[in-house]
Amino acid sequence: MTTVDTPVTAATAATATRAPSTLALLGAEVRDELKQVYREPAALFFSVLMPVAFFAFFSAMFGGETAGVGGLPVGTTMLATFGAYGVLGATMLTPGIGLAEERERGWLDVVKVSPVPVPLTLLAKVVATLPYCVGILGAMTATAAALGVLRIGVGQWLLLLAALLVGSLPFALIGLAVGARASGNATTAVLNAFVIPMAIAGGLWFPLEMLPGWMGSVAQFLPTYHLSRLALGPLEGGAATGSIGHAAYLLGFAVVAGAVAAVAYRRPAR
Repeated sequence: MTTVDTPVTAATAATATRAPSTLALLGAEVRDELKQVYREPAALFFSVLMPVAFFAFFSAMFGGETAGVGGLPVGTTMLATFGAYGVLGATMLTPGIGLAEERERGWLDVVKVSPVPVPLTLLAKVVATLPYCVGILGAMTATAAALGVLRIGVGQWLLLLAALLVGSLPFALIGLAVGARASGNATTAVLNAFVIPMAIAGGLWFPLEMLPGWMGSVAQFLPTYHLSRLALGPLEGGAATGSIGHAAYLLGFAVVAGAVAAVAYRRPAR
């Protein structure tokens, strides 16, 4: 009697032994997402190179001036504001556009019947953007150091990074909500139409003192403003007594954005 050898793959081996843990599934999903992102040079340009180029341009012009925040160089405080812009774009655009394109290709329907929970797949899209965020802040920090406008300790830098990563995650929910309803091209347009005006009005590109007075009043209600203020906290050496208020605002924004994303995902466009 002849037997047929069945090729052993990673999937069949895992099935033969035991079901992989949630953490293992998340790790596999994150690796797949990173591979997809790396295959898109345009994503690298818009997510990393463009915000870093903006930072270098403005730092070269104004970075040596003294900011009102503890007498720090403007180039150092811009790590918080332009860093907020960089991670905002990465965490919103990449997961949102990726979800929209997968939905158009029909891959989202395949995911729904796979053993991997869909929420885990969506979480992996967000987690996969975090290395980009670290790279963005790292590149900006290196640029500030090269221009001689960097004055920040390692501990402050790590707290700044943590504030940016945690504070930007609610924006990823907006990206996923738009990606669940719009096409890939439309998602790109809609999210860019959200990011750029909100970055300007929230004081991420220019200090609010340079903008019309009414924009300063409007900024108080914008999540981008609260993200930048939360990121400035570590640079202010503990003087940012309003950090809890900014974090609470972003938490409330995350709850609303999460509800919108949940409804959009349950009723995705076809």
